[in-house]
Amino acid sequence: MKLRYLLMAAAAFALLSCNCKNEEKSYIIKTPVPERPAGQESVLGLTAEPLPTVRIGVVGVGMRGSSAVRRLTKVPGAEITAICDIEPDRVAASCNWLVENGFPEPECFGGDKDSWKGLCERDDVDLVYICTDWLNHAPIGLYAMECGKHTAIEVPAALTLDEIWALIDASERTRKHCMMLENCVYDFFEMNALAMAQSGLFGEIIHAEGSYHHNLEPFWHEYWHSWRLDYNKANRGDLYPTHGIGPICQALNIHRGDRMTVLTSMDTDPFNGPKAAEFYDGKPCPDFKNGDVTSTQIRTAKGKTMLIQHDVLTPRPYSRMYQLVGTEGYAAKYPVNVFCLREKLEADANSIGNETLIMGDDAKALQAQYSSPILTQELEDVAKKVGGHGGMDFIMDYRLIYCLQRGLPLDMDVYDLAEWCCLSELSRISIENGCAPVEVPDFTRGEWDKVKGFSYAL
Repeated sequence: MKLRYLLMAAAAFALLSCNCKNEEKSYIIKTPVPERPAGQESVLGLTAEPLPTVRIGVVGVGMRGSSAVRRLTKVPGAEITAICDIEPDRVAASCNWLVENGFPEPECFGGDKDSWKGLCERDDVDLVYICTDWLNHAPIGLYAMECGKHTAIEVPAALTLDEIWALIDASERTRKHCMMLENCVYDFFEMNALAMAQSGLFGEIIHAEGSYHHNLEPFWHEYWHSWRLDYNKANRGDLYPTHGIGPICQALNIHRGDRMTVLTSMDTDPFNGPKAAEFYDGKPCPDFKNGDVTSTQIRTAKGKTMLIQHDVLTPRPYSRMYQLVGTEGYAAKYPVNVFCLREKLEADANSIGNETLIMGDDAKALQAQYSSPILTQELEDVAKKVGGHGGMDFIMDYRLIYCLQRGLPLDMDVYDLAEWCCLSELSRISIENGCAPVEVPDFTRGEWDKVKGFSYAL
């Protein structure tokens, strides 16, 4: 009997040790790609009629949305024509602020859970800017596109694969932009490192890391009716992956020459989660689902890898863990900005050589040589003055309006939204199946290698 079990264990190990390059191995959990409906076409590089003035309806003016209203007034070409929130006092506060600061009074909607439909149906709204709780992101985005509006949806824009495919189909069918408001791709270090990577400074990028490490224990009460804590109580997996994965997907040219093919996830037990729930709810929470730390590894079609982590319940210092690992160099943002470049040994031109660690003022001097093509000094100065996570929120809004005004493709399309959001459900599937490998769908339906490299429309 012992021999039998040894043979069974050896067979299982051999199966799980198979090279992940072979996507057809039977142990990978498949995720079907629905056939593109007749009459739909890809929205890679989607352009739309230029909008000299982009008329915006903002849905959700709580913690994020109210700051977005004020920020958007600083963006050239943007005009807020409608505001909606289920809480009428929030609508009144944002509308009053606009009027008091000399802007036209917007149409106000609120007081009902479906009030946003009236905003989406208005003729004087070109873009619906969605900052509600997560559960309402996709439904509002879908309705807005069906009403002929472009959509910009806060993170995460979709929670399930069904929502993701629905948003893709709606964008392809209506030919309307559906962009996720992922601000971290516009942080200064990430844009700078991307420019370095695209110049070849790091050689070929072969691995990247990203995360959302942010202790939310002091902030759970700021979310309306504690919806975010409730979602963590009810769900396992990486519930907030987009800040970490977004910037590294751009550096790895995901669906622009490469694509994610398989992932595997694991999590810790929920040690701190039940304590947080009990503190805010006033009663024990024995069935808290989300682990304190969730880790996801991803492999791409071109043999690259990613590591993504989620941690909102430990005292670990804030970090998005941003790292690019290339054949000839390395960049990291946390805890301090650092670069490492391979140098040839002068004594032997054929030698691989040593690495040079670059930090502090030397790092700043190196960064100054590689500016992002979308970031002028004037825009950087305005962004830092207006603010919003140090200025990256303003650059995000600025680029969105800039591209819509000129009829250009947006920096992020609906396939970015899909790839960055899908980790939530796919990581849960992996965890609930013993950390099994899970196939990552090709959301472009076979067109992931059509565009060669990430670039900005200028």
